[in-house]
Amino acid sequence: MAFWFFLLLAIVSLSKVHAQLPTTDGFVSIDCGISSNTNYTDENTNIPYVSDDGFIDTGTDHTIASNYADSSLEKQLQTLRSFPNGSRNCYALTVTPEQKYLVRASFMYGSYDGLNGASPSNPLLFDLHLGVNFWTTVNITKASDVHRAEVIFVAAADSASVCLAKTGSATPFISALELRPLKNTIYSYANATQNMVLLLRINLAPTTNNLLRYPFDRYDRIWLPLVDQVGWTSISTNLTVNNYAKDQFEAPSAVMQTAAVPVNSSTLQFYWDFVGSGFPDNEFYANLHFSELLPNTSRAFDVYLSGEKWYANYTPPYLMSDAIYSTAPLTPSLRYNWALNSSGLSTLPPILNALEVYTPMFFKNTPTDSDDVDAIINVRVQYQVKRNWMGDPCSPKEYAWDGLKCSYDLNSPRITDTKMFCRNLSASALTGPISSSFAKLTAIKYLDLSYNNLTGSVPDVLGNLPSLQVLNLAGNNLTGPIPASLLKRSQQGLLILRFEGNQNLCASGNSCETKTDTESKKKKIATPIIVIICLVPVVLFLVAIFIFCRRRKSKGSANISVQAEKERLSNLVKGHQDNPLQLDNRQFTYTEVLRITNNFERTLGKGGFGTVYHGYLEDGTQVAVKTRSESSSQGTKEFLAEVQHLIRIHHRNLVSMVGYCMEGDHLALVYEYMSQGTLLDYIRGYELCISFVFSWGKHLQIAIEAAQGLEYLHKGCKPPLIHRDVKTANILLSEQLEAKIADFGLSKAIQNDVTNVSTAVVGTPGYLDPEYYISCQLSEKSDVYSFGVILLELITAEPPILIGRQNAHIVQRVHDRLANGNIEDVVDSKLQGEYDVNSMWKVADIAFRCTSQASHQRPTMTDVVAELKESLALECPRDTTNNSNFYAEANEASQNTTIEIERFVEFSPSAR
Repeated sequence: MAFWFFLLLAIVSLSKVHAQLPTTDGFVSIDCGISSNTNYTDENTNIPYVSDDGFIDTGTDHTIASNYADSSLEKQLQTLRSFPNGSRNCYALTVTPEQKYLVRASFMYGSYDGLNGASPSNPLLFDLHLGVNFWTTVNITKASDVHRAEVIFVAAADSASVCLAKTGSATPFISALELRPLKNTIYSYANATQNMVLLLRINLAPTTNNLLRYPFDRYDRIWLPLVDQVGWTSISTNLTVNNYAKDQFEAPSAVMQTAAVPVNSSTLQFYWDFVGSGFPDNEFYANLHFSELLPNTSRAFDVYLSGEKWYANYTPPYLMSDAIYSTAPLTPSLRYNWALNSSGLSTLPPILNALEVYTPMFFKNTPTDSDDVDAIINVRVQYQVKRNWMGDPCSPKEYAWDGLKCSYDLNSPRITDTKMFCRNLSASALTGPISSSFAKLTAIKYLDLSYNNLTGSVPDVLGNLPSLQVLNLAGNNLTGPIPASLLKRSQQGLLILRFEGNQNLCASGNSCETKTDTESKKKKIATPIIVIICLVPVVLFLVAIFIFCRRRKSKGSANISVQAEKERLSNLVKGHQDNPLQLDNRQFTYTEVLRITNNFERTLGKGGFGTVYHGYLEDGTQVAVKTRSESSSQGTKEFLAEVQHLIRIHHRNLVSMVGYCMEGDHLALVYEYMSQGTLLDYIRGYELCISFVFSWGKHLQIAIEAAQGLEYLHKGCKPPLIHRDVKTANILLSEQLEAKIADFGLSKAIQNDVTNVSTAVVGTPGYLDPEYYISCQLSEKSDVYSFGVILLELITAEPPILIGRQNAHIVQRVHDRLANGNIEDVVDSKLQGEYDVNSMWKVADIAFRCTSQASHQRPTMTDVVAELKESLALECPRDTTNNSNFYAEANEASQNTTIEIERFVEFSPSAR
């Protein structure tokens, strides 16, 4: 029995010993640069390491030069991953929120690139970030040196990123990345509002020259040895040095078993310098670790910092780890001189076992809104996006994700533009349904998912996005109805909605009937119709004859009208055959139109009387092809009118016609292709996957060019032409953002210089001249009014009408906000304050005079062009993004560029 009793005691004792051994649970140990999906256990530490391929998608693997890879070098320092591409590359680490961690990055250059590029005169420099905040600058001055950076932080979310940022010509690289969970009670000055970056962690006077880490330190802190210091000697013990129950640092016994003592002196001295430390801020926290190693002794000493007593009459405890530490930053100094002096109460000299020094990592940047981050990451994962979208999407601002725009005027950055998902900018097309995570981006203004391979229906929740201004779904394979909420906002002018190119997507807002559904419904109603026909055949026959006769008469009249228009157009074309200006106006067959558009493959847009398709001529020239609406006889008339107008008008700021098709019922207009879309797109910030130079000078250049186009219609045409539908959607932009007026289907020629012509009112709400609307009297001043509305749109980036506002119309809204004389209250925030204030005020004045209630108070387009050039001249000295020749022309036209703000404050246009 005694044998079994002692055996049981031995098993219990072994179990207790095993339970007290440190564990690597929670450790994340990454050997950067080793082969994908490989792992190993380090022979010296027994820590398992894994490849970094599961933590980052970018970079290239390398091995250091063989002459630097000696047997004493740790295995994880012999390979590395470098990042020659991208300004920021990030590792993503999974963490537990509110848990305290130590994270360490290690760097060993070892001339992996064969360039021997690191030297004191030519160091390798790049920055390291933890999350959105600067951590430290990596400074490699010698190929054989090992550089380590370490920080203690409290996780704020379930993921933490370690990012390498390129700051110069050096290519960032990393050898190893290690994450270690800490007890939340230690290092109390590291908390949710302050991370702590390590400057020094030194094991004083050890018996060997080896660094000390796991398993001797349960948290795998690396303690660097400091041996053979002049004036010091070492004392040590083989006995265990224990930690107190509430130890603030839990220094390992192996470190505390040795201590430095002065030789033949009662003072122990050491120092460190701020200059040369590599840290941007001179704020340090110090931990001085003590334990008495000699039995039956009692030593006491004072601690001095830079000549000032920091701690008095300290006695270290026997075989227990203790520390004197700062709870606030030390008094800043260029050199931190420390002296431990015997207090006179003991004959023994002072001792010091270990030293740690930290500096705060300040939270100077704010992470992106957590809901936005979760949403974008979910989208990225769902579509397996392979671009370098790592780290925080918006912060720091200079490292925001490519193709992403954010707002920074709130507590946290918010994602406002996902142009990144536009097919033109993606490495591969998005496939599958539209992610529901897009609906969580509640600050999003511009969502561009065009020309991908998206399928399924358009989620209803997209209609609930409160800030959404542009939704581009064009060129996908979406099906079903567009949600009614999106259609309603589009009809109210609150949303630019594009969905062309989705053949099975319909704009009914309710349901889309397939052919099978339609046939089924026809069958259901067929039986009662047959019964009715059988019961009242005579009545039905008579009714049918009556309806037939009426329709035939109506159709005959319409055909005569349309046919007359066609004949008049043919005669007009024949009359211009001898005009050399008309040689390019080519007549196409319908077969040629099909070939040019590749069977109407790509839709550019839809108007009130036609659909516009993209196409190519035989020589590769891009064109836009507008086809007439098959559902509206009015569309045919407008189409024929536009062809007639375009045959006779020619100006650099009017969209020019390449040719036309008139073959039976097939009518098509071929005109020059304007690659940058409409002015409406530009004003509202929709970028068509292209980055515009968004400046006030560019705004003015576009306004002047559009005004010149209208001026030509009013003064250069014989007879004059009134456009009648001037709006931002009818001003197109070329590749160089040159503005041209388009869409002349509603235009009307004024014969014999008649000032006002009585006609039916047509146009677009918000741009429509109120005097024209009331009197039905049309004049060129109706176009002037519409252009004034456009100028206000250029200033504010707001639509003409805002549904639900007390002052819904833009003229009254802007006037009310300018009553206090502060133009900044109305200017588009995308201009970021970069404009000449006088220039902005002058354009506001022009806009208000253009939109005067009475037409006789409005300027002519000739006056508008001249005054806009004066406004551009005011902007000229400040704006360097615009065309210098255009500015020269504006300066030449400008003789008086002084303007008084009081004039605008006094101006009070009538409400519209």
